[in-house]
Amino acid sequence: MTHGHDADAGLEQCIDRLSAFVEGLSGYAEPTLAFALRIHLAGLLQALVEHRVWTRQDVREFVLELEQEALGVGEE
Repeated sequence: MTHGHDADAGLEQCIDRLSAFVEGLSGYAEPTLAFALRIHLAGLLQALVEHRVWTRQDVREFVLELEQEALGVGEE
């Protein structure tokens, strides 16, 4: 996985652009957006593994962290 100042700046810019894009999808119901994003995320994660950018374990850890963040697991 990528770390460092340049990666942080790139991540922030990417988040800003994605946020602006998602705002443009405001006419869709949240569950529809969630499923559409899930389909795209699954494809992206598969590509990361196929191109050996991430290992299967990296993807498992990413998905586990996503689950924890989405469900508030471990927060008090």
